[in-house]
Amino acid sequence: MVKDAVKVLHLSGGLWKRIKWNGRVTVNGEEVHNARRRVAKGDRIVLTWSEENDIVPSDIPLSITYEDEALLVVNKGPGMIIHPTAHGAHDTLVNAVAGYYARKRIEAGIHPIYRLDRNTTGLVVVAKSAKGQYDLSKSHDQIYREYLALVSGHMDEKAGRIDRPIGRRDGSIVEWMVREDGKRAITDYEVLGEYEGYSLLKIHLLTGRTHQIRVHFASLGHPLLGDDLYGGPLGLMTRQALHAYTVRFAHPVTGKEMRFTAPVPEDMRKWMEK
Repeated sequence: MVKDAVKVLHLSGGLWKRIKWNGRVTVNGEEVHNARRRVAKGDRIVLTWSEENDIVPSDIPLSITYEDEALLVVNKGPGMIIHPTAHGAHDTLVNAVAGYYARKRIEAGIHPIYRLDRNTTGLVVVAKSAKGQYDLSKSHDQIYREYLALVSGHMDEKAGRIDRPIGRRDGSIVEWMVREDGKRAITDYEVLGEYEGYSLLKIHLLTGRTHQIRVHFASLGHPLLGDDLYGGPLGLMTRQALHAYTVRFAHPVTGKEMRFTAPVPEDMRKWMEK
């Protein structure tokens, strides 16, 4: 079927909806209107769409780390989700980028390459075209990311790998857990510092599961400071102590290696300087 064949493109759900409802899909030159249309090996599928945005622009301050004609790198603050929701939220990073485009009279798409949780801070890469998004999303290791986290207690091993499957907790729409029938999730970590009752870790994800860092360390008995969803201590932080610190990737147009670092936010830094 067409919808199965195009999965290799790693299109976002929003872009696929835009193509189906406002774009055009052809198979061997014939326009099709049913994503369940059967296709065979050798068939030529062409997708076309407009990069015009129907996102509501919001006048939200945006901390831009880097920009060129192909992409943006944004340093996201706490309290902001990435995409608008079905409930009509307009205070998202995508809305903020739309507002920035409107002020600067930029005509481009808005395609975040990955998500950060609402209260996770740090770097988000935004492609300005679906092609750029595809080039940066072909595999999880296309983009290398490092996080800094403050976790409760002290790790038994000063560096290691957590390889535990993650799935949704039964009966919950927001909480995830380590479970045998979940999807494989792999997290590497290194202890950078130990303090009274908590530790600073550098973390690298080899997979990209929802809440992966938070779930993995909670499963080991070391939840993140401030993470009320997964049992983290609440006295020091008012959000989970997690920051997307470094991102590295090959530029989707030039192939040049790009590397960016985001300053550690004050609410985490003060506990790292004790």
